[in-house]
Amino acid sequence: MSGGSYNYLYQDDELHELARYSRMEDLRSMADRLAGLGYAADAAAETEELLVILRQSRIRAEVRARRLAAVWKAIEWWDSCDWTEDQVKGALAQFRGEGEEPAP
Repeated sequence: MSGGSYNYLYQDDELHELARYSRMEDLRSMADRLAGLGYAADAAAETEELLVILRQSRIRAEVRARRLAAVWKAIEWWDSCDWTEDQVKGALAQFRGEGEEPAP
């Protein structure tokens, strides 16, 4: 076999590529393989750390995006003349924990 066992993991130099779910499985497989060698514990540990960092980053980004979604929607709909500035202010108040949800 001429390579590709880990879907050419070494070629991914973009963070968004490594953070894809399928690549996380490749990283997991690589960490396990390195750990199984016995003499590559340091590389296995750093691969594990990368997995943890990627998972944490994805979770943190998803949480923030969910928190901001109503604000982003309000701005988008205001800019397209579907909502008013009051609805933007309502979305911001909700985001800040100060008020109710914006009216549709």
